[in-house]
Amino acid sequence: QGQLVESGGGLVQPGGSLKLSCVASGFTLNYNYIGWFRQAPGKEREGVSCINNHEGSTYYADSVKGRFTISRDNAKNTVYLQMNSLKPEDTAVYYCATTKSWLVSLTPADYDYWGQGTQVTVSS
Repeated sequence: QGQLVESGGGLVQPGGSLKLSCVASGFTLNYNYIGWFRQAPGKEREGVSCINNHEGSTYYADSVKGRFTISRDNAKNTVYLQMNSLKPEDTAVYYCATTKSWLVSLTPADYDYWGQGTQVTVSS
């Protein structure tokens, strides 16, 4: 059975940076896209970014374009989310998830496997 484990969250001041990691394991974890999502208290889960597992194309929500960068290291089965110029509104639990769909999507319902999440808090 596949497993996703996120790490790297924490408390950071506005304008600061964090780098999240998501390690994918399990030979059944066969996916085409892996994405980062976030959920703030009282809000719906939203897509942040995703990357194609085969050719590496990347996609971002408008709210994070120019500030966040998604990348992967296939040798380590790890996907990263570099977050710069963080704002208080970026505060949320961040999740990684995978989908077997070939269609690019930042819709949570299109993703199958989910990690447990890592908390990111942006506050002074």
